[in-house]
Amino acid sequence: MKKSSIVFAAVAVVAVLGFGLSQASSHREAPLISQDPLADNTDVYAFVSPANPDRVALIANFIPLEAPYGGPNFFKFDDNVLYDINIDNNGDAVEDVVFEFKFRTVMLNPNTFLYNTGTITSLDSPAFNVRQFYTLTRFDGPRDTIRGTVLAQDVPTPPVNVGFRSTPNYDLLAKLAIRQLPNGTQVFAGQRDDPFFVDLNVFDLLAVPPADNDNSDSLAGFNVHTIALEVPISSVTANGARPSSASDPNAVIGVWSTASRPSVTARGGGQEQHSGRYVQVSRLGQPLVNEVVIPRGVKDVFNSLHPTGDGAALSFVTDPEVPRLLSALFGIQSPPTPRNDLVTIFLTGIPGLNQPPNVRPSEMLRLNVAIPPNTNPNRLGVLGGDIAGFPNGRRLTDDVVDIALRAMAGATPLTPSFNTGINAQLGDGVPANDKPFLFFFPYVASPTPGNR
Repeated sequence: MKKSSIVFAAVAVVAVLGFGLSQASSHREAPLISQDPLADNTDVYAFVSPANPDRVALIANFIPLEAPYGGPNFFKFDDNVLYDINIDNNGDAVEDVVFEFKFRTVMLNPNTFLYNTGTITSLDSPAFNVRQFYTLTRFDGPRDTIRGTVLAQDVPTPPVNVGFRSTPNYDLLAKLAIRQLPNGTQVFAGQRDDPFFVDLNVFDLLAVPPADNDNSDSLAGFNVHTIALEVPISSVTANGARPSSASDPNAVIGVWSTASRPSVTARGGGQEQHSGRYVQVSRLGQPLVNEVVIPRGVKDVFNSLHPTGDGAALSFVTDPEVPRLLSALFGIQSPPTPRNDLVTIFLTGIPGLNQPPNVRPSEMLRLNVAIPPNTNPNRLGVLGGDIAGFPNGRRLTDDVVDIALRAMAGATPLTPSFNTGINAQLGDGVPANDKPFLFFFPYVASPTPGNR
């Protein structure tokens, strides 16, 4: 089969899968969260810092398909949502470290419709009318059962990238929003370019290769809101030390992000009131699992689950829909069920690479923090011989669409008889993001301005 036909097959499968991949890695992936974009977790990344190899970078993005020209009420974090990055450092599917971000909004002048009343030259510029600040709290254990430690308070976020008149030196504003904390920790929260890359031209009457050879990033020009941390590796391992080797039983951490809202919201008289306990409304670890593995009828339930409840989703991983579509539509044969290879990739980690001892199967990114960063990363990660990449954690440059499609088709070393031919060539034709990533924290590219 020609390469163009291979790409056609892969992208057509994405089309059949419907709204999940059509909105990217985890953008609008479930019916309820699609109506709540400010709490919608789009992507999670975890990787050993290429700039500081003794630290781990943790990134969670929110607000899908964020148009940069969304004024006068530009996108922002929701003051009523708890945004969390969770870490399991002993493989039991229970969070051992939680970094919680809680935001508050300040309006300087309520008597104007403007987001800014002039050029914003600094984070405390009088022209910066609608500002956000956040508190970062660390919990060493489940957040609901222990008292947290405040790591930073009233940290400012940068403005959104309004345009060259309002934010002419945006990169400086973003740099000013990076807060340096003790022990080499860095934190940032604010608008960035959407780092996920995928071709969605398939929805223009199947305009895919060879009929269409554009193969451009369909998310080019869209932004997200990012929370990012870079913390010492020793601060998140089970024994409080930096592992000396990849075989150290403390070397693997599991990472996922959640968003939680108060259970009751009431509106009236131009006001909104919130009450009740916080309930989890969005959850993300591994890319594409809720999109193309979990069926539509239980996607909202999956978003509410704690990783300890992931056994309920095991049958969807051992007998996923994608391989059946590959066979029915294109005659591409995949390994027979039960797909225990996918359980290894998506739920337990790979033995000898990123599977912790006595692991409890659960959906999260698993990263071996003792594996150093690759100075010349391969976009296919482990499939490309680069063990510092996905599914060992996830870097911004990892092409998770191509990797996931090939894994679904069995094109991995776990099922070697299928790791050949068309199965090992599936992809969407987009190998990289439309914008280059940064070589330094917070790594995600600068957002597209509103007057692009």
